[in-house]
Amino acid sequence: MSWLIYRLTGSVFLLGLVGFTGQIPTLIIAPYAGVIADRLNRLRIIIVTQALSMLQALALSILVLTGTIQIWHIISLSIFLGVVSAFDVPARQSFIVEMVEDKKDIGNAIALNSFMFNSARLIGPSVGGILIAAVGDGICFLINAISYIAVIIALFAMRVKPKQRIASTKRVWQELKEGAAYAFGFPLIKNILLLLGLISLVGMPYTILMPVFAKDILGGGPHTLGFLMAGVGCGALGGATFLASRRSAQGLENIIPVASAIFGIGLISFSLSRVFLSSLILMALCGFGMMVQMASCNTLIQTIVDDDKRGRVMSFYSMSFMGTAPFGSLMAGGMASRIGAPNTLIIGGIACILGAIAFASQREKMRDRIIQS
Repeated sequence: MSWLIYRLTGSVFLLGLVGFTGQIPTLIIAPYAGVIADRLNRLRIIIVTQALSMLQALALSILVLTGTIQIWHIISLSIFLGVVSAFDVPARQSFIVEMVEDKKDIGNAIALNSFMFNSARLIGPSVGGILIAAVGDGICFLINAISYIAVIIALFAMRVKPKQRIASTKRVWQELKEGAAYAFGFPLIKNILLLLGLISLVGMPYTILMPVFAKDILGGGPHTLGFLMAGVGCGALGGATFLASRRSAQGLENIIPVASAIFGIGLISFSLSRVFLSSLILMALCGFGMMVQMASCNTLIQTIVDDDKRGRVMSFYSMSFMGTAPFGSLMAGGMASRIGAPNTLIIGGIACILGAIAFASQREKMRDRIIQS
């Protein structure tokens, strides 16, 4: 979508605006979606959200392939997908525990889910960039829509033992307040959410600026964007392999700030590069740092959270992970139009490093609770 917007308008600000409209629903709706995920059948919620996501992708592909796509179409469909995702992420993230029959396997299942979730977010754009260069953005959107068919069939084929839920007599806002008190009254969860929010605000918006680096700074086209995002994907796979070698959540509190700092250093170095090969290597470094940081945060939270509050806590996770991103996208687009994309990434990288230092200073207070969990 970022390449489509930049191809149609050449506007850095609109890159940020569309990123904002697509992600702001998560910040507004996710807390209530978390309460619903704790109350209702999570599998059914996921089936509905995946079907709606398929319709969104199909509509986008038709508009592009028929040559009728307009910016207001992109913004509207982006908002629609943002609303769907606000319900999908808490339900899907908390559903993983219900899929595991042997509770001894929960730790490994959480790690695998975290790897798949974050790999998809990092590797997906890499594949998308290559497909845009090969077949065009319209076909890329169509392939995305078709891919949902397999997902929906797999969801209908699942046979999961229904989870017994105690009917709640509390109002939604009361359960929401209870979940917030639990998450932010738990130092470890609170610090993870704050670091995730910071990284998503100042670091993750690098993705919306990638078309600028590919086209204007490195002098390439969609194939350049594809290779750069493929570099991110390769780094992410390296990070996933590293995490797969670990057997428990112990020690992740030390890995999280290191990975965050690596991501920040990668962003700063990439912003200073003007050579394609070095930019490609630095994108791999960013992908490694981002994967390890996100997956470690996800695994650590899922390992220690109480199951009856899992949906609500994961809604706050999605708020931190995705809810702050729209403001980051809007901010990055505005800053890039004034001080340039490279300077924008430098500022973001410095902020990521400072956040990593702040998190590391609190790790001694968090380690005891991890060991107990």
